[in-house]
Amino acid sequence: MGSSMKLRIALVLAGLCFGGPVLAAEGTAAAAFGAREYVQQISLSPDGKQVALVAPSGVRGAKLLVIDIAAGTSKTILVSSGEPERLSGCRWSTETRLVCKIYAIIKSAENNVQYTRVLALNNDGSDMKMMTEAGNNRSIGVAQDGGSVIDWSADASASAILMTRNYLPEMTTNTRTASEDDGLGVERVDTVTLARRSVEKPYPNAVEYISDGRGSVRILGLRPTRGTSGYAGARTAYLYRQEGKREWLPLSQVVSGPTGYTGFNPYAVDPKLNVAYGFNEKDGRQALFKVSLDGSLTQDLVLARPDVDVAGLVRIGRQDRVVGAYFVTDRRETEFFDPELRKLGAALGRALAGRIVTFIDASADESKLLLFAGGDSDPGVYYIFDKSTRKLQDLTGARPQLEGLKLATVKAVTYPAADGVQIPAYLTLPAGSDGRNLPAIVMPHGGPSARDEWGFDWLAQFFAQQGYAVLQPNYRGSSGYGADWFQKNGFQSWRTAIGDVNDGGRWLQKEGIAAPGKLAIVGWSYGGYAALQSAVLDSDLFKAVVAIAPVTDLEMLRNEFLNFENYLQASAFIGRGPHVTEGSPAQNAAAIKAPVLLFHGDLDANVGIGESRLMERKLKAAGRSVELIEFKGLDHQLADDAARTQMLGKADAFLRTALGF
Repeated sequence: MGSSMKLRIALVLAGLCFGGPVLAAEGTAAAAFGAREYVQQISLSPDGKQVALVAPSGVRGAKLLVIDIAAGTSKTILVSSGEPERLSGCRWSTETRLVCKIYAIIKSAENNVQYTRVLALNNDGSDMKMMTEAGNNRSIGVAQDGGSVIDWSADASASAILMTRNYLPEMTTNTRTASEDDGLGVERVDTVTLARRSVEKPYPNAVEYISDGRGSVRILGLRPTRGTSGYAGARTAYLYRQEGKREWLPLSQVVSGPTGYTGFNPYAVDPKLNVAYGFNEKDGRQALFKVSLDGSLTQDLVLARPDVDVAGLVRIGRQDRVVGAYFVTDRRETEFFDPELRKLGAALGRALAGRIVTFIDASADESKLLLFAGGDSDPGVYYIFDKSTRKLQDLTGARPQLEGLKLATVKAVTYPAADGVQIPAYLTLPAGSDGRNLPAIVMPHGGPSARDEWGFDWLAQFFAQQGYAVLQPNYRGSSGYGADWFQKNGFQSWRTAIGDVNDGGRWLQKEGIAAPGKLAIVGWSYGGYAALQSAVLDSDLFKAVVAIAPVTDLEMLRNEFLNFENYLQASAFIGRGPHVTEGSPAQNAAAIKAPVLLFHGDLDANVGIGESRLMERKLKAAGRSVELIEFKGLDHQLADDAARTQMLGKADAFLRTALGF
């Protein structure tokens, strides 16, 4: 990041600075659902007495609130404008000190590039300091990554943490003191004084470090040598240390590709058990294993499912202690390893019936827990639970602007694909509806390495509020269901993925849920790609297409990775062959009959806005109906209340016109 950019961020942060009645009602709904979630990130102080909460500020900014739980008071201590710097999250270093990460996306001639930086400040907003080590005018290159905290308990000093650092070599011209350090290393940094020392020397090919939560780095991830096109392969070699020793020993090899990855992929270290928790394949599904770090490398199965992948770990507290793992069938479920939390989770599940309870954080002694409970028609509430008093204290709602609205319920369904395979999906029907003869939307998720799950979805809920039935399919190409379901992902196996999406639309029609001629498709990111490509595969099925930040040309997508280290992996994921052209909506625009509405932010670093601009040109050249709405200064998430409100209102009006209701 250039010096002017760093100065701007520092100054901004330091400054803290169909008829009238129907349209009015629709505008109100668009504003309510378009407003960003109130709790963007939240953490509990080590003593359990305070909460740090990142909330929206203005239309696209964010603010850091410190809440005194006992007093019920809050104070804003930090504000980011969102132009360009954004506050992404904060966590407690001590009972009075916070560490925050900010990011900004900067437009260059070739790409939109994201930069991150880390800073520390007191819980009253004073003594703010940049923790990311600044480069100098001899540094070769620019550090995009400003570092990440990998351990909040570096040693006996309460204010010390372990933090990764990207070292840049320096030019040697006219100096003998230039540093040759290059790559990712780890430093012990005092969050109060900024005193720092190297803990792990940088390796040019290091991509990951995993600590034990007690100040010891136990696992190192290395990639093959970097070249002009990025890392030479998709293989990551993991090394580990035995307790109390410095020598690195082989742990595992993880090889990733279009169908997923193979090999033990470590995620956490349990210092008490002296094991690494990680994921590996078992019977075609992702399962959780633990591997002994005592030199034996004994591997034991911890949790596996015959139907779905084990999706992730559940971790709490200052040491990020592993307390369980979760998976998603029709709904998310947690398997607790900790007996006390298993019992508590069951009790809270009964007390908060109809909602899924998620543990977010804990005090240092784990006597107080920060948790979230939400459901499909309930955006959710954050609570503090005191183990000693067994008291559950309501902290704040996730989306207070939706209070008073009757929200829709979500039902898990399956429908048959053309080849007879049952596709899991979620159906959201307008509140009070009989589910018959409705305007309907198929809404494929992004990714494609992702999946939808039961719960509150602001986009689906908005359309249900406006009277639409919404179907969210976990088409083949989605993650969570194993390698056979993922196939070669939603690009190389696009015909299967898009076929499943279209079969979801046909099912809505066959079941009488969708009224004749009133079926549309809406998607974001890969979902936007699926929306467009669905109209290529079957031009008569959907009567309107809304695509938000979509991929439209696979070769263009490949080229967007050219200047990044993961180019070779991204290129392999996209693949080469006839599917690149056949599976690109922009290259087949003439096949699309339905009117198309596009939305895209011009600072999108995930999918460049050039993809939507190309799609617009191609559709216009083919004589098709298309409109592109560009949002200035916004990235892939369009995290701006006004932009999202405009998008929802515009999309709803577009669909009403196209579907004739």
